[in-house]
Amino acid sequence: MKVFHIADLHIGKKMYGHSLTEDQAFILDQIVQLASLHRPDAVLICGDVYDRRDPSAQSVAMLDDFLTRLSDVTKVMMISGNHDSPERLAYAGRLLSSRGVYVSPVYDKTVRRVDLEDRFGCVHFYLLPYIRPSMAARFFELEDAGSYTDAVRAAIGAMDVDFSQRNVLLSHQFVTGASVCESEEILVGGLENVDGSVYDGFDYVALGHIHTPQNVRAGSRIRYAGTPLKYSFSEASDRKSVTQVTLGEKGDVQVDCLGLTPMREVSMITGAFDEVRLSAAYGEEKGILDNYLSVTLTDETEALNAFQTLRAVYPNILQMRYERSGRIVDAQIPQEEDIASKSPLELFEDFYRQQNGVEMSDDQAAYVTDLIRQLEASGKR
Repeated sequence: MKVFHIADLHIGKKMYGHSLTEDQAFILDQIVQLASLHRPDAVLICGDVYDRRDPSAQSVAMLDDFLTRLSDVTKVMMISGNHDSPERLAYAGRLLSSRGVYVSPVYDKTVRRVDLEDRFGCVHFYLLPYIRPSMAARFFELEDAGSYTDAVRAAIGAMDVDFSQRNVLLSHQFVTGASVCESEEILVGGLENVDGSVYDGFDYVALGHIHTPQNVRAGSRIRYAGTPLKYSFSEASDRKSVTQVTLGEKGDVQVDCLGLTPMREVSMITGAFDEVRLSAAYGEEKGILDNYLSVTLTDETEALNAFQTLRAVYPNILQMRYERSGRIVDAQIPQEEDIASKSPLELFEDFYRQQNGVEMSDDQAAYVTDLIRQLEASGKR
């Protein structure tokens, strides 16, 4: 049996305020083409399908198109991640299953199982959505209510898995030891950590949450597929791909990577302002003129209108910084979008990003959204 493993689509994501709608539509189309070519028995989508809990109409339409086209080729299994609203993602789940699209429902101690047959018998797929300790505490008596490891272990224990058969788990958690990058929101101090031993016994664990593709622990039985696109400049050297998993008899698992080619690459360049702004020929030679760029200038003094001047050469520059005395200092990047066209939440997200250098977490966005609604209700907006 052959399956595709993907994760962390983050549909609707912006990179430094720039919409990635075209890039995401391009890469999702490429995944559909790979599925049409290789004909997997199923595509596993392991959480963070959307970038925010309240996705835009455009994001919902993009996912609708992606799932419709995939379901014409193969079966699809999808779980919610920490960025998703489990309720929104599970909407019409029973109806979708008639088209071979299986979505994890809101967690209620029962985990959805999908069974597929091949010449070696049955493979059981368990669709475990993102689990927080507070969610698990409603159904289990946990010694440590703050432990993600205990929460996931309890959830798996309640699934009553027959490990003598072939079993695949879809999960969206941060496994201890995984390498992270700038575009991920991982709690400081390891509070979200899940010990990899909770997954012992499964033939393959299809993980989401970490953006860099990687195996967890020895071998490739527990794996993060990574994002299909690069969502930060720290991912510039990543090789994005679809993970293809082939399951033979019990214990026989092969993992391959099918490379993905983005519409625009992500690159970083460093140099003095006069060198960088006149390097269009260099940029063309290296094939980076159309790339999303982070430019680090080594000048001790700031050049007038540096960002606008560089954008005339590099139309997709997203970040400009200065390197001075060994320190990196972010420059203030002017936003070209009309402020009046942005929602209060989007404006606050822009402010938070400028002040902190990272995106707001889904919990922070939910908190601010609630405050905005309260202000609107009181007429103080």
